[in-house]
Amino acid sequence: MKKNITLKLFIVTAVFFISFISIQLLFQSLFFQKFYISRKTNNLKTQLEKFEKDYIRNIRRGKETLRIIQDFEETNNAKIVILESNGLLNYITDFKNELNDSAKINVIKSIINQWTSNPDAFIEMQKKDETITYRFDSKFYNIKNIVSVCPVLVNNIPAKVIFALTSLQPVDEAANVMKEFYIYIYIAAVGLILILSFVYSGMISKPLVDLNKTASKMARFDFTEKCYSDREDEIGNLARTLNFLSENLHSALTSLTASNKKLKQDIEKEKELEKMRKEFVASVSHELKTPISLIEGYAEGIKDGIVQGEDMEYYLEVIIDESHKMGRLVSDMLELSRLESGNFKINIKEFALDNTISEIIRRLNGVRSQKDEEKGVKIITNIESDLVVLGDEVRIEEVITNFLTNALRHTKDNRRIFVRTILREDKVLIEIENEGNQIPEDEISKIWDRFYKVDKSRNRSLGGTGLGLAIVKNILQLHKSEYGAENTENGVKFYFTLELR
Repeated sequence: MKKNITLKLFIVTAVFFISFISIQLLFQSLFFQKFYISRKTNNLKTQLEKFEKDYIRNIRRGKETLRIIQDFEETNNAKIVILESNGLLNYITDFKNELNDSAKINVIKSIINQWTSNPDAFIEMQKKDETITYRFDSKFYNIKNIVSVCPVLVNNIPAKVIFALTSLQPVDEAANVMKEFYIYIYIAAVGLILILSFVYSGMISKPLVDLNKTASKMARFDFTEKCYSDREDEIGNLARTLNFLSENLHSALTSLTASNKKLKQDIEKEKELEKMRKEFVASVSHELKTPISLIEGYAEGIKDGIVQGEDMEYYLEVIIDESHKMGRLVSDMLELSRLESGNFKINIKEFALDNTISEIIRRLNGVRSQKDEEKGVKIITNIESDLVVLGDEVRIEEVITNFLTNALRHTKDNRRIFVRTILREDKVLIEIENEGNQIPEDEISKIWDRFYKVDKSRNRSLGGTGLGLAIVKNILQLHKSEYGAENTENGVKFYFTLELR
């Protein structure tokens, strides 16, 4: 119950109204009869005093006197008896149905006898000229009456005594009927109160329950719940305020989450950049260490004069060759730096991809060394003709050259390299596959990193600076190309896509 506001409100409302109606009905049961008798007593006295004045004015006119007596009896449901000042009967109702009621006649006689049996008290009452009203209970007939006695003075001399009496029996009967009727009223009232309390508690508590539901979800950072209320009171205003608060909190939390996410990304990026910087420095140092050592060693040999003739020429060729390698490394680093800077712009235009690939293959065949030719590697093409694409032709040439160079470098003796183009709706897929050793699956995603080499010994006989695929990756990303590498049954396949014209 403590946790259910609907039940609590229902019980409080029902108890309050049931207590209220119970007290009201109990009060009426206890005090209605007394209040009614008191009211009737005061009213009879007032009316009798008024009647006394009318009676004095018409005392000489018999018919008018009779009329006002009858009007008084009908209006007040009372009986008038008039005695002379000496106690003799002057007037009593002459209705036959009343005279035949011996019980009422005997009650009237008893009241008169009560006053006339003591002449001194009867005369004293007339002298005081005060209306006396009291309750008379006839024990013999079990009849309860209210009696009002009013002396009539004419020229300050006692002339008449007017008795007015009315029965309390209808009051008792009405009170008993009402007490019985109160039971039915009470049962109906309790039932109605329970129904209305249930409806009322639902009307009040339902929006509060909805507000609590919304607030609970807001506490769990769920701002999807809204309070829908068309009420114009404080609860409706609270619902609209809560919705406004939910929207503001959602907006603030979304902004804060986005900022926090961006901050985390920036931190991770900073960490990654720091890691890349350290790796870059280590890799560059490693790549430059060997050629510098060779150049230094061979140059000192020439300087010390330990070589002559053909040996000196060999030493010079080694120095020149290592210088070229250092130059290529520096050139590749500069190009990669430009591509990664975010400011590098590519020149997108139409060009014939089939002609470009054929020219690259022809050029590579023309510069292949004797050692490469002895390996017996063949390049087999399956290229669509009249293949016009959109891209930076110079950069795409660099990509294809790098893939083919790597393929020639890692293809086994007397094996083949396949160059294919496959049309896909508005794009063309370029594949370069070589027959050779596969790349370990856990390293395929790493080959695009700077200075990453599958050959951990960094065998210089394979050539390369270790930056080629990193440069290729950045070029293809600028072209919004889908690219990758995967192991095949016979070797490794590199691929990328370009948009058709």
